[in-house]
Amino acid sequence: MARISPNSPCPCGSKKKYKKCCGIYHKGVFAPNALALMKSRYSAYAAGNSDYIIKTTHPHNPDYTAETVTWKKEIGLFAAHTEFLGLKIIEVIDGEEEAYVTFEASLSSGPLHDKSRFLKHEGRWLYLDGVIG
Repeated sequence: MARISPNSPCPCGSKKKYKKCCGIYHKGVFAPNALALMKSRYSAYAAGNSDYIIKTTHPHNPDYTAETVTWKKEIGLFAAHTEFLGLKIIEVIDGEEEAYVTFEASLSSGPLHDKSRFLKHEGRWLYLDGVIG
């Protein structure tokens, strides 16, 4: 896992220190809404934190698998070979049980435009799927 210093700026772009921003979610606090979860997942990719990505993925996600060894390896390879250069939130549609976050992530491989869907599952927000556009 790529280390992010607790005092460095959070990769999500909040201008807060990592330890006071997405770092709290990576240590176990549940994200209070879909936007916080989306930003913390971006930061987890930047940090190479595959455990967090897996923990915050809904069981109905097409990539979800109980075979986490290979999944962790795939996330780790993606994170290791990608620079996470910035995150821009385009739109947030909040709901009680379902929410959407449209964003553009600046990656070394090029921009990623996505509308992500999140569902509440057993009282916490999880990433279900996204439409890349």
